[in-house]
Amino acid sequence: MQSLRNFLKSLVAGAALCGAGMLPASAADFTMKIGFGTMNDIQHQWGTWMKEAIEARSQGRIEVKLFPRNQLGTIASQIEGMQLGTIEAFTTPADFFAGIDPRFGAFSTPVLFKDMQHAEKVLLDPEVNREIMTLGSDKNLQVISVYTFAFANYFGRQPFRTLNDFKGKKLRVNATAAERAKMRQLGATAVPMDLAEVVPGLQQGVIDGTQSATAVYVNFKFNEINKVLTDSNDTMVVSLGVVSRAFLNKLPADLRQIVIEEGQKIQPRMMAQSRTMDEAMRKRWTEVGGEWVRFSAEDQARMRTLLGGIGEEVTKDAPAANAFYRRLAAAAQKY
Repeated sequence: MQSLRNFLKSLVAGAALCGAGMLPASAADFTMKIGFGTMNDIQHQWGTWMKEAIEARSQGRIEVKLFPRNQLGTIASQIEGMQLGTIEAFTTPADFFAGIDPRFGAFSTPVLFKDMQHAEKVLLDPEVNREIMTLGSDKNLQVISVYTFAFANYFGRQPFRTLNDFKGKKLRVNATAAERAKMRQLGATAVPMDLAEVVPGLQQGVIDGTQSATAVYVNFKFNEINKVLTDSNDTMVVSLGVVSRAFLNKLPADLRQIVIEEGQKIQPRMMAQSRTMDEAMRKRWTEVGGEWVRFSAEDQARMRTLLGGIGEEVTKDAPAANAFYRRLAAAAQKY
C-alpha cells in the first residue's frame, strides 16, 4: 500500500513539473549547421542573426548551430558539404564559389564599386538581387543573402607603400580570375590559399602578402607579423549566405520558406552593420599599434587605369559570366 501511495505521489509531482514547464524541452525537428571561416566579424553576425530569426520564427523546430574559424573543414570542403547535404549552410566571400560557377567571381571585379553604400545599392537592386539568388541553383546550392563585407586592404611582410612594391611579390588571393588578373596587372603573382593557411604562409615565406577585410587582420592578429595595412579601396569583398538545397528539400514547406525569407529579409540590416563593423575594426587596428598607408594620388589614378578593364577581360570567353558582369556594371553606373 505504501508503494502504491509513493507511486501516485510521483505521478502528481511529474504532472506538476510538466504544468510548470520544468521538464526538458523536446529536441528540435531539424538541425541547421552554419559554417564560416572567420569569427567576430560580419559573417559571424550573419550566422548569429540567422540563428535568432530562424529559431524564433520556427518556434524551435529548427535548431541552428554556428561553427566559426572553419571548424567544419576547409572552405572548399564546406562548399562541397553543402552540395552533398552534410552541411546545411555556409557564409563566405562569393569568390570561393567561382569554381562552381564563374559568375560568382564577378563580385571581386576591381573598381566596380565606389564605396560600401554604392555596393549596397547595386547588390540590393531588385533585378540584380533576384539574379544573385539563382546563382549555384543547378549545383545544389541556394543563395539566400548577399551582403558587403568591406573593401580588401593589402598586407605584406614588407609594406606596400607604392604600386611598385607589388612587383615580383606573391600575394594570396581567393582564386577568382579577376584577382589573378589584378595581380598580373600589378606585377605580382596570385597564390590561391585557404584563410587558415595565410598566417603560416606569411611566416614561412610561402607568400609575401595578402588582401582581406580589416576584420580578418584584427581577429587573426596579423599585427604580430607586421603593423602596416595599405588602404586602396579597389576591390570590395562581397559575402554570400548559402544553404544546401538537399537540406531545404528535407524541410516542410513552411520551414523552407522561413529559412529563405529570413535570409533575404536580413540583407539591408547586414549591409548597414557591415559599415559599422568595418569602422570599428579599422579603429581597432590602430589601437593595437597598426598603421594605415594610402597610395599617392598619382598611384591611385594609375591603379584605376591598370585595373579598369579586368571585368571584360576575364569574362569575355564565358558568355554567362560576361552577361552577369555587364548587368552588375550597368547597375553600378545607374547608382
